[in-house]
Amino acid sequence: MIHYKNCPVCKSELIQEQLVAKDFTVTKNIFPIWQCNACTARFTQDVPEQDAIGAYYASDNYISHSDTKKGIINSLYHLVRKSTLLSKRRLVINETGVVKGSILDIGCGTAAFLHTMKEADWAITGLEPDSAARAKAAELYQIQPQESAKLGELKPASYHAITMWHVLEHVHELHDYIKQIAELLAPGGKLFIAVPNYCSTDATIYKADWAAYDVPRHLYHFSPLSIEKLISMHGLKLDKVKPMWFDSFYVSMLSEQNKDGKGNMIKALFNGLVSNLKAWGDVRKCSSVIYVISK
Repeated sequence: MIHYKNCPVCKSELIQEQLVAKDFTVTKNIFPIWQCNACTARFTQDVPEQDAIGAYYASDNYISHSDTKKGIINSLYHLVRKSTLLSKRRLVINETGVVKGSILDIGCGTAAFLHTMKEADWAITGLEPDSAARAKAAELYQIQPQESAKLGELKPASYHAITMWHVLEHVHELHDYIKQIAELLAPGGKLFIAVPNYCSTDATIYKADWAAYDVPRHLYHFSPLSIEKLISMHGLKLDKVKPMWFDSFYVSMLSEQNKDGKGNMIKALFNGLVSNLKAWGDVRKCSSVIYVISK
């Protein structure tokens, strides 16, 4: 068990308990979420060590590992996924200015995004800690992701783009990861980090039931300010913040399920829409955001 005495993002001692959340996916256990008053990062307190947390991912409903279409929410997720994958590909190409480059996707899951980049003739590399997800990637797309431990063996300055789609919040060795990633970027390369945003309206609506807290799998709960602080500690700078509009609806549907085990889909869609409308003029309030980062 890990109990933080300092903020895992900025190392400040100005931390305090903010709320308590439940593991709705696997154990139903309760975990406290603390906040840093210096950088505004939130983090899950008393999380399992890296070698013990695998049991908390052992669910057929964990979509990034199983690619499941079970249930209406996962079915809707697959319905919009093709559009979001193509949107991500356009973003990578536009921001890097490279039509056919090399990309590293960290935490690639079943490799759907890598498959999309491969179709655009990019040279792809994927890292994924879960063996079942790696096997699924081979089955679905004939892509062979490597184990995440291989990160330190990759060639420095060799990737035009490095992507982490809802991955950074899962990484135990936060600062070591960012340091290694920075070294892997080619000159002019871009790092794309997508994470949930607890500063969003849907997070405010659902409070402890907000599905994107996803304790204890989500070790950290980032604000835009905390991301900027984190990357600046490693000589990186934030270029742009981009919205992930579909996430407010998806997270709201899961959050409604968390509330009563059933889920009011009409209410979820309404809350997702309200969240997006409030973020329309300020992307930093979107349910999930993509940070475009460079050296």
